Amino acid sequence: MKKIFNLLLCFFPFITLNAQINEIGVFLGGSNFVGDVGKTTYIAPENLAFGILYKWNKSPRHSYRFSYTQSTVTGNDSKSEEPGRNKRGYNFKNDVKELSAGLEFNFFDFNLHDEDLKITPYIFSGLNYFRYDELYIENGITKKDKKSGSFAIPIILGIKSNINRNFILAAEIGARYAFTDNIDGSNPENDSFKNNQFGNLNNNDWYVFTGVTLTYTFGQKPCYCAE
Repeated sequence: MKKIFNLLLCFFPFITLNAQINEIGVFLGGSNFVGDVGKTTYIAPENLAFGILYKWNKSPRHSYRFSYTQSTVTGNDSKSEEPGRNKRGYNFKNDVKELSAGLEFNFFDFNLHDEDLKITPYIFSGLNYFRYDELYIENGITKKDKKSGSFAIPIILGIKSNINRNFILAAEIGARYAFTDNIDGSNPENDSFKNNQFGNLNNNDWYVFTGVTLTYTFGQKPCYCAE
């Protein structure tokens, strides 16, 4: 836990530990991809996803949330229900490493100083920056061009509950709309590979993380009444 805490401080040096109630913890789950290669099912975890997160609870209804998450995303036309993709037979594998910042909103009050059992659905959105490999497919073989980076809009829905005084357990599904169409190698940015484009070039890629978070709460009691 100490190593995770020090790592988060490196990412977010502006965090003050005594200003409000804080949460620090881990994410564990699975990932899947939706694009021009492979299945088109939005919630179908296939590969391990894991990460760390920090929340600054500004009020019982909203928190500022920061996280780092990574996973391998894959696609295989042989697993698709679309006959055209089955016949084409493309596949890819890419590593996605993302930093995320945004606002988490609780549908019900979630006062961390109330020791009674609390349960609330929540929604999160903000802005992600992620690193991935630029790919291209040539003669049916997926190849790497270079490392690249892009942004994504996360849309996360979840439900959480306090399991004791200091720990909060949550389950969530988070889709990311990427600002790129080439996580799967279908739309290379390198002009040298423009002839290798395929699929719907007007739709960008999506990747989805589904899993659970476990966070530990700490810090001084906030004065919500002053807001």
